[in-house]
Amino acid sequence: MRYALQKFGLFVLTLWAAVTLNFLLPRMMPGSPTDAAMARLSENGPVTEDTRAAIEAQLGVPDGNLWEQYVGYLNQVVHLDFGVSYAFYPEPVSGLIGQALPYTLVLVGVVTVIAFIIGTLLGVLAAWKRGTWLDALPTISGQFLNTFPYFWIALLLLFLLGYVGHLFPTFGAYSATAVPELSWDFFVDALYHAILPASTMLITSLGGWIIGMRNAMINTLGEDYVTFAEANGIQGRTVAVRYAARNAILPNLTGFGLTLGGVVGGSILVEQVFGYPGIGYLLFNAVIGQDYPLMQAVFLMITVSVLVANLLVDILYGVLDPRTRR
Repeated sequence: MRYALQKFGLFVLTLWAAVTLNFLLPRMMPGSPTDAAMARLSENGPVTEDTRAAIEAQLGVPDGNLWEQYVGYLNQVVHLDFGVSYAFYPEPVSGLIGQALPYTLVLVGVVTVIAFIIGTLLGVLAAWKRGTWLDALPTISGQFLNTFPYFWIALLLLFLLGYVGHLFPTFGAYSATAVPELSWDFFVDALYHAILPASTMLITSLGGWIIGMRNAMINTLGEDYVTFAEANGIQGRTVAVRYAARNAILPNLTGFGLTLGGVVGGSILVEQVFGYPGIGYLLFNAVIGQDYPLMQAVFLMITVSVLVANLLVDILYGVLDPRTRR
């Protein structure tokens, strides 16, 4: 319990620092949304100060000194009120994130979990059967796939299976005629559209989990307690899973926590290539449109998700390896 409370206290302190930095960084950047809007308006003629004041009022640009803005920002964060989007005016930021978040969580989240489970199991198998084809096949394949970037695999699948083969949709999360709702027809349609982006992320991420788990597993298999368990005639599968894999999985678990925390941010390149309306696609449009409230909210969500994932991994570490609680 003391270990968990210490980790939670560190989480709260880190969260406060992240929220504060998220408040300060946009205000340290040169320019402002008002300047961007006035630059576009000035193309049609000079812009007066009254127009500038009207734009600031319309966009909800904060006023007052820095401390007053900070207190107001903390109050907004507590109430999940991130203001109005500049690029999608007058849509509220929370509404835009609420629309995009389910697609990212389902697509990126499910693929991340599946890739971790399959990659970890294949890594255990490769290490336990090292020197055989059961080791060479997943290891070489994983190293080969791990060299390709996300966008290259995405473009390749898009061209071959989308434009040439006409097997899968090439854009969006559902058909133009579909209505987003909790129904079987919409689920099947959304799943059909998610096959290509999901395959892209699965192919490019699987190799890292295989190689990482295999290397950690091989090191663990050389430990004395594994040799002692084998000498006592314990079944090989039990030695591999309960003795070697339990300790070897800790580095992979750390990476999984960081990756799972980044799920909320989506996969910007993949979502952009396939036009998938997730958080990554939303963040890209926010950057292009200089939408500071939307960028600020997305960055905060990504930061919080990573911190929560790290907290859960730290607690799980304490369960799997009691030495970390000392």
